[in-house]
Amino acid sequence: MHGVGTARRAGAEEPLPPVRLWADCEVVGNDMKIEIYKRGQGKYTRLGTLVGVMIIAVFGAARLSDLLQAVASPYVQFGVPAAAVILVGLLMAWLINRARSADFLIATEGEMKKVSWSSRKELVGSTKVVIVTTFIMAGALFAVDMILTILFRRLGILGA
Repeated sequence: MHGVGTARRAGAEEPLPPVRLWADCEVVGNDMKIEIYKRGQGKYTRLGTLVGVMIIAVFGAARLSDLLQAVASPYVQFGVPAAAVILVGLLMAWLINRARSADFLIATEGEMKKVSWSSRKELVGSTKVVIVTTFIMAGALFAVDMILTILFRRLGILGA
């Protein structure tokens, strides 16, 4: 008697050959094996992409649930959005593990590591310059607005 996942060939039990479902998943006998493409590379960009899309999906599901509240039973109101989030999660897990997408995310993470990031001191200094410039521009615009308001009132263009 041969076991599950084996075939009888010439009186001996040999394992069945693996069946590839897609590039990163194969079935060997009754066992499904899912491999992550280039494991360990681009980990943070893949995770960040997945988390970002899932946050958007959850907010979208909450909005969809609100829209379904008036027209559907609670099972539909919460079941459809939950199914949508699960489908988005599965789709994103597949997409970020596809060879082409994963290579792009790996390359993106590699480029981000090459970036020369500003020090904390430079960042604080630049932020102060931006804030001071914003206040100066706001003051200048306020002054021009007040001058034009006074001018237009004296000319009778604006009412009192």
